[in-house]
Amino acid sequence: MDEIFGILMEQIVLFLFYMIVGVLLVKTHVLAENTLETLSRFVMKLALPVMIFINTVGGVDRESLVQLLPVLGLAVVFYACTFLISKGLSVLFHLKGDRASVYRALSMFGNIGFMGIPIISSVFPEQGMLYISVFTIIDQLVLWTLGVKLTTPGGQGSFQPKKMINPCTVAVVLALLMVVSGLSLPPLLHTALDKIGGTATPLAMIYLGGVFACMDIKKYLRIGEFYGIVAIKMMVFSVVLYIALGFLPIPESVRLTFALLAAMPAMSSIVMMAKASGSEGDYAMGGIFVTTVCSIVSIPAVFWVLQQLA
Repeated sequence: MDEIFGILMEQIVLFLFYMIVGVLLVKTHVLAENTLETLSRFVMKLALPVMIFINTVGGVDRESLVQLLPVLGLAVVFYACTFLISKGLSVLFHLKGDRASVYRALSMFGNIGFMGIPIISSVFPEQGMLYISVFTIIDQLVLWTLGVKLTTPGGQGSFQPKKMINPCTVAVVLALLMVVSGLSLPPLLHTALDKIGGTATPLAMIYLGGVFACMDIKKYLRIGEFYGIVAIKMMVFSVVLYIALGFLPIPESVRLTFALLAAMPAMSSIVMMAKASGSEGDYAMGGIFVTTVCSIVSIPAVFWVLQQLA
């Protein structure tokens, strides 16, 4: 556990460094708002899917994939829990209308792509991407069904099956097919894709830092319900989930993975979805900012508690 804590702290420091770089690039006018969006599209449509694909293909075999199919069931339970937590928090803070819906989306969905993947793949280099790949199947299904509804004005959004087909889900499916079939990539192609995927996390965090530099930070720091997400979903739920999974016959690495995924800050894609539908996009960005900044302290704090419980 001490070694894992060191790896975790290293990742957190790197995240912080990348975000500071993003802030500086915007403040020195190297990056502007329009170029930030271009950077975001590159990460979401190429770098992140390639990272998921190459890490899964390179670190997973057929036998381990079959053994971990129960992770799908755990992912369903995970989102059932976050659904109830999000509903309870919105009632606790007396939120109404579109703001309540977007808040629930922020409470439910964590930043798996930008922060969860590098943390889990670093902590568990051999099995981490398999856990993430299986988890992503349920994650994307819930995001493009309930997530769409919550981020649409009036909650009128409907399930759009074509939204399920995106670069990340395609990367997961292709990677799993290669694992099942036993196929492998030519070494040169593997190296090229590995280098492209390696840009995902730095660029994603630079993007977030740049976006934060364009915000009225003080305005969002005063919104109390964002700290409710940090305290209840990112900290209490993470610890309770770790304890509960201890009663199941699953590997310790799976137990810890789910606890760490619960500790992730709000998913940045919620902002894009809310803005695209015209529903509280700026409020969503404030939630991303507060939960991401707080996660620099809360994730190590949660892991310290998990160490004591192990």
